[in-house]
Amino acid sequence: MTKGRSIRLFLADGTPGGIITAEIMNWTGHVIVAPRSRLADLIQRPEAGRTGVYILTGADPEGDYKPLAYIGETDNVGKRLAQHNKDESKEFWEQTCIVTSKDQNLTKAHARYLESRLIAIATEAARTRLENGTAPDFGLLPEADLSDMEFFIDQLRVVLPVLGLDFLKEPAKAMPAKPSVASETSTCETPLFELFTKKYSIRAEARETNGEFIVLAGSQAQDSWIAAPGMGYYNLFRQLVDNGVLVPDQTGHRRFGQDFGFKSPSAASATILGRPDNGRTSWRLKGTDKTYAQWQEDQVAAATLLESEE
Repeated sequence: MTKGRSIRLFLADGTPGGIITAEIMNWTGHVIVAPRSRLADLIQRPEAGRTGVYILTGADPEGDYKPLAYIGETDNVGKRLAQHNKDESKEFWEQTCIVTSKDQNLTKAHARYLESRLIAIATEAARTRLENGTAPDFGLLPEADLSDMEFFIDQLRVVLPVLGLDFLKEPAKAMPAKPSVASETSTCETPLFELFTKKYSIRAEARETNGEFIVLAGSQAQDSWIAAPGMGYYNLFRQLVDNGVLVPDQTGHRRFGQDFGFKSPSAASATILGRPDNGRTSWRLKGTDKTYAQWQEDQVAAATLLESEE
C-alpha cells in the first residue's frame, strides 16, 4: 500500500487565491505559488532573493488544451521575475511558482541542474507546452549532490500537483487492475471499461488511474466531430487530432495512437463519439452490462458497509 504524505500549506495572506507556501517535513525545499497580479508582493518575500528555479504558467494563447509554461533558474529569483514582467513574450504568464531551499544551500550549479531536469521531465510528460527550447546543459555535480538533487525533484513531483501544477506528473498510462482495499470480494479498483456503439461500430477501452480516466492506445473514435462545431468537447477533439493523439485508422474512424488521460468519463466518451455524452452511463465494465456509474456506486456501498462493520 502506498504510504500517505503530509504537506504543509500556508495561505500567506489568508486567501486561497493569494500567495501560498508549501513544505514537506524533513525536506529542505520550499515552494511558493502566487498569481502574477501579486508579483510585487511576491518579490519582496525573503525567499525571492535566493538562488532557485521558477516556473511561469498560464493558458496557451493559441488555444491548446495544454497550459503553457516557462522554467528558469537564477541567483536571485525576484530580480529575474521583475525582468520577465517586462518581456512581451511572457504575456501568457498568469501563475508564478518559486522553488528554493529553506537552508539556503542551493547553489547556482544545483539550480542549473534542477532547471535542466525539470525541463526534460516536463517535455517527456507532455502535459504542458514549454516555451523553453531544449533543456540547457548543466555543470558536473559531485555524486552526492546528484543524489540530493534527484531526491529534491522527487519531492517536487509530490508537492507541485497539490498546488495545481501537473506538468511533472508521469505521462498518462493505464495501470493494471489491482484488488480493492474496500472489500476482498468487490470489483477491482482499476478495472477495464468499454465503450461500444453498434451504430458507428466504434469500440474503445479505458482504465481509471490516479484520478484520470485513461483511454487506451488503439481505441477507436469518430473520424470527425458530428455535433455542432464548438459544442461540448469540440475544441479538445480538434486539438487531439492536430497533436497526433487521434490518428486516422484503416476502418474509416480514428484511433488513439497512445494512452490519453481525460478528467472524466464524459470527457472521454464525448471526444470518442464526436458529440456531448454522459460517460457515466456510456462506459460499461468490460464483459458486463454494468455502467461506470453503477460500478462506482458499488464501490461506495462496499466502503460504507466496511466502515459500518468496523
